[in-house]
Amino acid sequence: MPAPLDILHDVFGYESFRPHQAEIVDAALSGRDVLAVMPTSAGKSICYQVPALLLDGLTIVVSPLISLMADQVGALHQMGVAAACLNSTLTSSERLEVLRAVAAGAVRLLYVAPERLDDPAFVDATTARGVSLLAVDEAHCISQWGNDFRPSYQRIIEFLNALPARPPVLALTATATRAVREDIRRALDLHNPLVILASFDRPNLLFSVERPRGRTEKDRTLVAFCRERAERSGIIYCSSRRAVEEVCEMLRDEGLAATRYHAGLSAGERERTQDDFLYDRERVMVATNAFGMGIDKSNVSYVVHYNLPLSLENYYQEAGRAGRDGTRAECLLLYSPGDVHTAEFLLSRSEPREDLTIEQRTLLSERDAERLRQMVFYATTTDCLRAHILRYFGEEAPSYCGACGNCLADFEEVDATTEALKVVSCVARIAQRGRSAGAAMIVDVLRGSRGERVRQRGFDTLSTYGIMADVPAARVRAILDELVFRGVLERTGGDYPTIGLTGASGAFLRREAPWGQAFTLKVAREKPRVAHPPVAPAKTRAATDVSELDDAGQELYGRLAALRASLAHEQNVPAYIVFSNASLIDMCAKRPRTREEFLDVSGVGSKKAELYGAAFLTEINA
Repeated sequence: MPAPLDILHDVFGYESFRPHQAEIVDAALSGRDVLAVMPTSAGKSICYQVPALLLDGLTIVVSPLISLMADQVGALHQMGVAAACLNSTLTSSERLEVLRAVAAGAVRLLYVAPERLDDPAFVDATTARGVSLLAVDEAHCISQWGNDFRPSYQRIIEFLNALPARPPVLALTATATRAVREDIRRALDLHNPLVILASFDRPNLLFSVERPRGRTEKDRTLVAFCRERAERSGIIYCSSRRAVEEVCEMLRDEGLAATRYHAGLSAGERERTQDDFLYDRERVMVATNAFGMGIDKSNVSYVVHYNLPLSLENYYQEAGRAGRDGTRAECLLLYSPGDVHTAEFLLSRSEPREDLTIEQRTLLSERDAERLRQMVFYATTTDCLRAHILRYFGEEAPSYCGACGNCLADFEEVDATTEALKVVSCVARIAQRGRSAGAAMIVDVLRGSRGERVRQRGFDTLSTYGIMADVPAARVRAILDELVFRGVLERTGGDYPTIGLTGASGAFLRREAPWGQAFTLKVAREKPRVAHPPVAPAKTRAATDVSELDDAGQELYGRLAALRASLAHEQNVPAYIVFSNASLIDMCAKRPRTREEFLDVSGVGSKKAELYGAAFLTEINA
């Protein structure tokens, strides 16, 4: 039997697995359940697609996203993989044909909507074939505490229990809190699962926030941003249908190829506009958040949020639809204070969840309000945007990334040694009393807050109380976060994390090696003055871009892109299904001359080399 790495190279055209993929594949092949939380573009689909080609039976992928099913099945067909899907878009005769193919063993990978699991004909066909693996995509939909709760997901366990033999289960999602992860584990009855919590960092994404004064300036900023990227695909998210219509019309009036998508359009029009965007007939999609779930369009070069999202979870999921192929992409938020009132109005208008008690609804409402507050903090901070996002999701990060709008602003490096010593001393004084405190409390103590919580706990009698009264709270918090990131302090887990000492704390206070050097921070002198972040230095980027190619490479890229468009048009598939932008860039960098060299290009497997190798090699050799 071929090894997973052989399948990855020969079928999918990749030389190595991304982080965590190999662990998950090995667990699935050994029959172990998996619960994986991995951000958009981390490669979750590979985690079940590779095992599907190595296991004898059928791999079922449960997904609520019809567009994703069609996208992935189309891409798999390009690679020579026998895949199919079952959802509401198929006619009864088409569904029957798929079920016959499944029962006959002609399908290796079957994508199915959760509602189809109740169909007796589906159960009979899959039982006859034998299910070797069940992958549950968007697994957070199974939790009542998730953003996209779907009752149909809670019936997956009934399908599992009805099978003659229980297959290993892969539960995959991009975002899940501790409570949601526990819901997933319980609802799917996962057996000693391998739990993967991947890094949320997307190094190829450049985050920035612009704060235009008024609607007119916001529109000018957006038009300038899109015009500079007229040949690239982008998504612009708006908070309402009306805003979608107005922004789309404005961009069209400015000569930009824009289309729109929202729930107020007919199903037929939504399908047409979505196809126009997927097939690159229109470069810009202006949409509400109804658009994007399951859209696997890999060549989206930017995502702009015209209005403030309701939470950082929503923002990161939507912004993450840029740069899925690993090439450099931009995520811009246009923030106006008035957006906060709009967001609060939208939250107040959300339909009450009848499946929850009054107490649960109140708790959800409070959580929604807190999520919005955190979103406003992101929109207004002058600190590193990447660090802000990662820390929100519970991941430690340095205070300077060098690749976001704030970090690329004019900055200075300051010596914060004395201030850092005060912070660590405060944590030590609290620990000496056998107590602990969260970051907010420590900041309050250091700045001499007269708040009731500080006095009730007796922290106003600490020797460190008020010793940083003249330092802004944001500066104190930045130093504290940096101390945690560097391992001088630590942050506990749980719903109410506290800050504690580490083995390095004493050496830091005594200024012993390796802590004898100055403790420095990078602090922005002023806010960014450009509509988008400049290109980061090469050493900070983990992805390439057309602009990084030499002149000949850029000319070749244009010719290969035209060839790709022609081949895609002939087959009536989106251009990125033929090859991603990342693959074209790699071709232009490596300039393969033979079929063997062509197989070394990222994203080129044996089937695609067979289908397209001659045409692309002819263009390259020309």
